[in-house]
Amino acid sequence: MDKISGTEDAWDTRQIGADEEYVARVAPNLEQQIDESLGLQMISIRLDRTLIEAFKAIGKFHGIGYQPLMRDVLKRFAERELLGIVQGLVAGQNPDDEPGAPVPPPPAAKRVRKDAAPRAGGRKPQGVKKAA
Repeated sequence: MDKISGTEDAWDTRQIGADEEYVARVAPNLEQQIDESLGLQMISIRLDRTLIEAFKAIGKFHGIGYQPLMRDVLKRFAERELLGIVQGLVAGQNPDDEPGAPVPPPPAAKRVRKDAAPRAGGRKPQGVKKAA
């Protein structure tokens, strides 16, 4: 089959192939099969508008939709956190430790305490109130 000259860019710019009259939604059972085959589950979540706008801007820059981008970011975060937890558990294993004893979080997961000491220059970490 021969290509029609000049159409490759037209597809990319959505000059052709994006008319609603040629679009049809797949049957609900097929949509469910696709989601199941990809291991996807629909959820509902409330997020700050500014966060959504940031993801839209980042997605536009990278040429990807903001929802797949969010899914990728959440997946990478969860994988990294789980790896850190497992590494912390393995590093913290000691025969003298009680089973179920808390293990300190890995460096990437540490949070700023409210009573944290000031940084160099006298500035406290962001979100920290001055001690009474």
